[in-house]
Amino acid sequence: MINFRLDRFLTLHFFNRIVKKQSSVDNDRIPILMYHSISDEKETSHPYYHVNTSQAVFDAHMRYLHENNYAVISLADLKSSFNTKNLFQHVVITFDDGLYDFLTNAFPILKKYNFGATVFLPTGFIHNARLSFNGRKCLTWNEVRKLSSEGINFGSHTVTHPQLSNLSTKGIENEIKLSKYRIEDETGITVKSFSCPYAFPENKEFGITLRTLLEECGYTSGVTTRIGTARKADDVFFQSRLPANSADDILLFRAKLEGAYDWLSQPQRFIKRFKGK
Repeated sequence: MINFRLDRFLTLHFFNRIVKKQSSVDNDRIPILMYHSISDEKETSHPYYHVNTSQAVFDAHMRYLHENNYAVISLADLKSSFNTKNLFQHVVITFDDGLYDFLTNAFPILKKYNFGATVFLPTGFIHNARLSFNGRKCLTWNEVRKLSSEGINFGSHTVTHPQLSNLSTKGIENEIKLSKYRIEDETGITVKSFSCPYAFPENKEFGITLRTLLEECGYTSGVTTRIGTARKADDVFFQSRLPANSADDILLFRAKLEGAYDWLSQPQRFIKRFKGK
């Protein structure tokens, strides 16, 4: 039985109808899915804040994509994909934090459906010996290299996973530059994508600073925790994503893919601005 969720109720019974009415003329969106841990670990917070996705639910999500002919594309191919037909059938799959359960629990399922993904690494927690981040085991560099050879893309998630807006300009630069260089040194592959940790600040000055630094460091794309599907007109460095977790049954997952969850972006921004973030 699904516990009542206001965000789910409004998405399925109100905004889903609006999106379906607009679908014939408003199909310029591509969903970027945001996962963290693929595990059966239970969480006690509201489902909106969950970061764990069970293997069974993750498999159901991937099976839905497979059965409905979604083409999994990379972040590098996102912008060019807006110029092709059937935009609603493209999707990007991303994972934050570089967790070990990506290798043990997510990767076998992705391989089963022949899907790729991008994993964002907080490099201060990725070493030759296994370290942990927020109580969860992280990948090692040997595992990163193995996954890279299997077609998994890797991007930067900073070095220490800080709230970047609390740092000086030099501190921000070090986080995004040093993490990029470390991944490139360990894998031999150029890093082009960046994932901003924590709630993305609705601060114009910070956005200008971060964008400038990302360009100077050689990044070409970036994602945030802003809720929504990616749009053609979006800033390529600050693209929205759709959070996914164990509480996402297929009805809600489908609605998210089709854009019916995008309404939450406005309340999300309002709350952050109200809190001065």
